[in-house]
Amino acid sequence: MRRTGDLKLIQELNRFIVLNTIREDGPISRSEIARNNNISPTTVTSAVKGLIMEGLVTENGTGVSRGGRKPILLRFSPDNHFIIGVSISNSMITIARMNLEAEVREKKTYFIKKLKGQSVIDYLLLLIDQFLNLYIKTKNKCIGISVITQGVVDYANGEISYNPKLKLKNIRLKKLIENKFSIETWVENDTNAYIIAEKSFGSFRDYENILYVTIGEGLGAGIVINGLVNRGSNGAAGEFGHTSISKEGIKCECGNVGCLENYVSWPAMYSRVVSSIVKGKYTEMIDLADGNMEQISPFYFNKALDNNDELAVDVIQEIASYLSTGLINLAHLFNPEIIIIGGETVYQNNYFIELINKKVRRGILDVLNKDIQIQPSSLGEEYEMIGASSVLLHDMFQFKLHHQTKKVNT
Repeated sequence: MRRTGDLKLIQELNRFIVLNTIREDGPISRSEIARNNNISPTTVTSAVKGLIMEGLVTENGTGVSRGGRKPILLRFSPDNHFIIGVSISNSMITIARMNLEAEVREKKTYFIKKLKGQSVIDYLLLLIDQFLNLYIKTKNKCIGISVITQGVVDYANGEISYNPKLKLKNIRLKKLIENKFSIETWVENDTNAYIIAEKSFGSFRDYENILYVTIGEGLGAGIVINGLVNRGSNGAAGEFGHTSISKEGIKCECGNVGCLENYVSWPAMYSRVVSSIVKGKYTEMIDLADGNMEQISPFYFNKALDNNDELAVDVIQEIASYLSTGLINLAHLFNPEIIIIGGETVYQNNYFIELINKKVRRGILDVLNKDIQIQPSSLGEEYEMIGASSVLLHDMFQFKLHHQTKKVNT
């Protein structure tokens, strides 16, 4: 005889199976769902009834008859509920309302300025509170808050374990947000989020062994091995930026010297650009920024690079040299099918991707060279928010299926 707990678990599992099938294959009939997943029509009907009541699924037209009445088709309803996505970088906090297909409906960006430590967390909670107040009448439609950030993140416990630039250590962010807003919350490393997004919404869903390298205010790597994200034993896997390339190098905020992100990141690139301008080097970037060096951005850098600006070319070649050395090491360690390069610094920077391809292929073993690909991210301009929402949606539609299947079978 089955215990009540087992029956509830199976019902919940069936609910997720039905919902995910409708989301991926809809519009689809109840009978097709039952047939495709080898579950009973009665079970499907019961699950669908609940999903319609929750507003996650709607009936939408009719299908082709197989001898009886035309079947009613079911479609996923991504706009009846929403997600709050949050991205914390070293300089700003971005918050967005998104639907259940990771599409941004509203977004606001706030500069952190010189805030550090607990002041950053207090500011974050204030911003989330203000943002949620815009949707106070529909707060019950929010299925969760998903926060991504740089640094070491303990995903299982929702904790920012270590972020040296923002001076954050052992911050139980999931607990803080859930206690304040009574909304289920996810916290994840940003680069892990981007690789989850590529697997869920991007162009690289069919790859099982992936490295995702993001270049922005820092440098990080996400790792997928045999289809699963590798976070390491406490969330510190992928700290690519803190691999050391020189014992005599630049002192890093983490306390080490010669960390790669001090050579490959937007701050490193910006520092090189400003230093060259101060020494009298002309660059189109200063014209684009109306003479204000503080306004030089990755966008202006890439625009100058497109116009073959001499300084931009020199800087990107230097960055590519450092990065390719690191990527060769990663390729030899993990033997990925594909290395995806993303981040604001290299967004739509085809010259950089081509340069990296040439340098990496010259340095890796021949046995790896024939199969490996190096491609830009496919997530587009909203990669941060797509990444944030993907963490929650991946858990909702995929991880829980895997996790609960294991429970049922044990």
